[in-house]
Amino acid sequence: MEFETVIGLEIHAQLKTRTKIFCGCSTSFGAPPNSNTCPICLGMPGVLPVLNKRVVEFAIKLGLATNAEINGYNQFARKNYFYPDLPKGYQTSQFDLPIVGKGAIEIEVDGNRKTIGITRIHMEEDAGKLIHDELDPVSHVDLNRTGTPLLEIVSEPDIRSPQEAVAYLKKLHAIVRYLDICDGNMQEGSFRCDANISLRQVGQEELGTRTELKNMNSFRHVEHALEYEVRRQRDMLLDGESIVQETLLWNPDKNCSESMRGKEDAHDYRYFPCPDLVPVEISKEWIEEIRMTLPELPNEKKNRFQEYYQLPEYDAVLLTQDRAVADYFEETVKCGAQPKKASNWIMTELMRELKGEDINSCRVGAADFAKLLLMVDKNTISGKIAKTVFLEMMESGKDAETIVKEKNLLQVSDEGELMAMVADIVAANPAQAEDFRNGKTKIMGFFVGQLMKMTKGKANPKLANELFIKALEG
Repeated sequence: MEFETVIGLEIHAQLKTRTKIFCGCSTSFGAPPNSNTCPICLGMPGVLPVLNKRVVEFAIKLGLATNAEINGYNQFARKNYFYPDLPKGYQTSQFDLPIVGKGAIEIEVDGNRKTIGITRIHMEEDAGKLIHDELDPVSHVDLNRTGTPLLEIVSEPDIRSPQEAVAYLKKLHAIVRYLDICDGNMQEGSFRCDANISLRQVGQEELGTRTELKNMNSFRHVEHALEYEVRRQRDMLLDGESIVQETLLWNPDKNCSESMRGKEDAHDYRYFPCPDLVPVEISKEWIEEIRMTLPELPNEKKNRFQEYYQLPEYDAVLLTQDRAVADYFEETVKCGAQPKKASNWIMTELMRELKGEDINSCRVGAADFAKLLLMVDKNTISGKIAKTVFLEMMESGKDAETIVKEKNLLQVSDEGELMAMVADIVAANPAQAEDFRNGKTKIMGFFVGQLMKMTKGKANPKLANELFIKALEG
């Protein structure tokens, strides 16, 4: 039997508001446990929530950025379940009347483009956090996160592989960061994902029994977890076993999924309209005002980079995945660097040294980065020396010109000075010189290497090649 994988993702994006969704408590990360709380977010009797207008604005922005319907009339509902980190015994969310309806985004995997539908995007509050004590069999409850505003983005079951799931997740991660509505910090839980997955025989219309992988906060974990679950479900179906509808947790240490609880359906939550909050009505004028504030989004920027800067698609895609990286590239070019050279250096040298850190924390500003590349273009220093200078710039924060002066790294381009060295090297290596004259041209690398060693890498490579050819063929 051949099976088709069917995946749907529920992504939770924590919003960059200063205060929570229904009260004035701070949303700052890392505060002492239970310090960012009040009677409203703790669900004390007699309190009334007040909706944070900025949350509505951010939801509309994401809806517009994903080509989705904005519902001018939407409503909050109570989602009832009991868990130690949910002080009210219910979560204030949206159900049948969400703020954003159907939308879509385009992804690309292995050169193939595909549109993934979005079922809905709705506003809701986050729950608290359980902290498990490694030394004692107890758990502590921190309610600082309770009431932090979330947007839940629910996809259609259009995803057919773990790789497509990761591409979709990365695309939405880029969009929320471009919009500046979520910091996207997956380690802190600001952007996390639940994945529903099922298998069905190829050609079958009806969906199979699904399982849900809960609270994954890493692109790599999502891919590995889905790959594992595809294998597990396929093996069970081939053995004639039934899939149990359940919620799973991914254990990256054991590289396997573990059962958490039975998987609920919507009716298990007993949704009903929240009596403490009036319906939200949004005017078309406000939607259009927000539309005018949208930034250039990743796809638009990628297309512009290809057309205006003449970059290959591969470069444009990588540079525009992160808005800060795209801005850094454009500022580097604005300061005089050649676009393709700037792209190459950013994608290799700069990204390698950042080691996954935010480019905004880089000690080398775009203007200084451009000056370094211009020094290579002007043959002030060689490309090899430039890499050494760049490492020093990253470590010390000094600019390229200062480092080149202090370390006497100026490229040797004096033809007379280099020709004397070339003559000495050729004279000292007669066998290699004869090999070159007999057609073994690859040995030129040996000669240039000797000159670089003699000049400590400061010889002009292009001039060096020209002088060796002149000396060997003369």
